[in-house]
Amino acid sequence: MEKKFGFLKMESNEFREWITGETINRTVFFIQQHHTYSPNYSNFNGNNHFQLQRNMKNYHVTHNGWNDIGQHFTIFPDGMILTGRSIERSPACMKGKNANSVCIESIGNFDVGGDEMTTVQREAIVQVTGTLCIRFGISPNTNTILYHHWFNLSTGKRNNGTGGNKSCPGSAFFGGNKVDACEANFIPLLREITGDADDHLLIDDFDKYICVTATRLNVRSGPGISYNLAGGVKPVKFGSVLKSFREENGWCKINASDELWISAKYTRDVTKGKITANVLNIRTGPGTNNNVVDTLTRGSEIIIEEERNGWYKLNLEEKWVSKTYVDVV
Repeated sequence: MEKKFGFLKMESNEFREWITGETINRTVFFIQQHHTYSPNYSNFNGNNHFQLQRNMKNYHVTHNGWNDIGQHFTIFPDGMILTGRSIERSPACMKGKNANSVCIESIGNFDVGGDEMTTVQREAIVQVTGTLCIRFGISPNTNTILYHHWFNLSTGKRNNGTGGNKSCPGSAFFGGNKVDACEANFIPLLREITGDADDHLLIDDFDKYICVTATRLNVRSGPGISYNLAGGVKPVKFGSVLKSFREENGWCKINASDELWISAKYTRDVTKGKITANVLNIRTGPGTNNNVVDTLTRGSEIIIEEERNGWYKLNLEEKWVSKTYVDVV
């Protein structure tokens, strides 16, 4: 491994060891796939990983107005992986789907007629994505592995590429950027890593999901304000969905192995659900008399904040779905 400009560079086998050993409190349900388009293969000389990563960060900060690079990981044509944004923070890569996501950017233009993906980069993309699935207990399918092309750029609504979309991660990315291409060409490769059964992906046993209601909430080394702030752990932000492994004296333990605690006073319980209807309307209120603002497809996962009159409210949004078509996990 090598570190420069605040980024860590590693190979796929090093990535597996590194991500397994990282203390990560944020709950992740989705893995985004992107291509950079620019920079592309013509900008990579085999030795300028750090410079290209720093250039992207500078562009994201100065041009886009973000406070950091948008992606969590960048995968280069030689198969090397660079860290980017802290994995404890949501990415800034896909409108409407950044919460509870990890973002992967692959260097290259993978539209038809663009760069021909190298074998080592292809293998690294599969290995990194599969490893992240195992790390976060994600079953790989087209509701959890997301292509940017499937979401409208202006609204963030999922339309599977029918209008107002980027081609990202490329019209030639693993055989195409459509949902059926992902199901046929990409998901099976991830399943080779994670296995066909989902049971082994349940990597930890926790009591419940919680959502942070404070603007910034300190993490302490024990269940009380008398304990020191947890070393090297940043405060968690408003809206963060975490796993609570145990509650003690009004404090929640948010990590399976480490003594990391937050005050339960500044959290609320939430629930994870999975859509069972082929297409489910999202409405502005709890009833069919309210306007439809979006839809969800079968297998989509949601975080539920409230139940009212047979309807579920989506976390941190004034959007509702019928309880009839949601299985609570």
